[in-house]
Amino acid sequence: MILREEKTTGLQISSKERLQHRVLIVGGGTAGLTVAAQLRRRGVEDVAIIEPSERHYYQPAWTLVGAGAYSLEATVRPEERYVPPGVRWIRDYAEEIDPAQQVVRTRGGKEVGYEFLVVAAGIQLDWHKVEGLEETLGKNGVASNYRYDLVPKTWAFLQQFKGGVALFTAPSTPIKCGGAPQKIMYLTADYARRKGFAKDAQIIFGSAGTTIFGVPEVKAVLDRVVARYGIDTRFHHELVAVDGEKKEAVFEFTPNHPEVKANPQAPRPRVRIPYDFLHVVPPQSAPDFIKQSPLADPSTPLGWVQVDKHTLQHVRFPNVFSLGDASSLPTSKTGAAIRKQAPVLVDNLLAVMKGKSPEKKYDGYTSCPLVTAYGKMFLAEFLYDNVWHPTVPLINTQKERYDMWLLKKYGLPFMYWNLMLKGRA
Repeated sequence: MILREEKTTGLQISSKERLQHRVLIVGGGTAGLTVAAQLRRRGVEDVAIIEPSERHYYQPAWTLVGAGAYSLEATVRPEERYVPPGVRWIRDYAEEIDPAQQVVRTRGGKEVGYEFLVVAAGIQLDWHKVEGLEETLGKNGVASNYRYDLVPKTWAFLQQFKGGVALFTAPSTPIKCGGAPQKIMYLTADYARRKGFAKDAQIIFGSAGTTIFGVPEVKAVLDRVVARYGIDTRFHHELVAVDGEKKEAVFEFTPNHPEVKANPQAPRPRVRIPYDFLHVVPPQSAPDFIKQSPLADPSTPLGWVQVDKHTLQHVRFPNVFSLGDASSLPTSKTGAAIRKQAPVLVDNLLAVMKGKSPEKKYDGYTSCPLVTAYGKMFLAEFLYDNVWHPTVPLINTQKERYDMWLLKKYGLPFMYWNLMLKGRA
């Protein structure tokens, strides 16, 4: 017997039996809820979401929380409030996807069959890939804005920082919000300036990347910001270990480092950088259950769901679509990207459901609100291949502006909670 508990937002399932739905969405984060809401607005019936969390987070604000400029509590709301009416919420963890049998198996023992599948499972934070990191997170001056419980530590350690080395890292893997490793760095530099100890602070950016930003027009702005704060940028540096007791971070040179290129057969050099305040961005990948499924892209160990970059349809399973952080789409993993991906996916899914070919095309649009100081932000907007693509009329979004800061702090959260998650934007 299937037990159903009616909710104002949908139907919650508690059952050990096999379930069956026309459209199944794996993941109730930004991407999953947005697609579910748009499908319901288009009249699609029999939609279900597999999502274990009872809370939904507005993660873009965590940068501001970590800098003491936003309330942590304002970034979290009940998940059930945003599950669209009529959509069945299966509160469980997805643990196996079998696209041949068209079934998803959950940790709670359910088998959920589907006709059409949307994979929106988000991204996995691989803290364990940095030796010693998990043991020292939230202690010894080590913080990260990439986890709800750690964000307050960023602000606490920033307030304790009175000079010395503030070290910020960025991994070689794709990450949620590619600009996030830098935003808290710029706010820290501005904090030191405002508190009067900037001359006693050394800001270091240890990044596995090759440049401050891949889009030339955006890079030009950030180069000026870096120069203004006197930030020491060390590219081709991959964080591999943290010694919390000694307050040292260990970096390994990446294959693109000039020293490695000059002698590729030699062991990669490592350097130790002492710090007083360390903000870490962990390596990231697709969730393990996706990596282990036939949906994963075999060309990378990171396990992204392998979809056509324009139609968002899986390259081998035509009744499967994916978007957002778990997908193989070669663009920055941001909520702004999802906002443009979702209507393309919904249109193409509806076409396939009617036996037609998907025709709508996603052009890779994404944007990153880059906070450069307290009260200053500019907007990076671009398409596939790092093609700059500003869309805001009348104002120069490539200039650091106070009105852009207000957009970040007030406008975007309002749009997220009230429009995007409800399928209206």
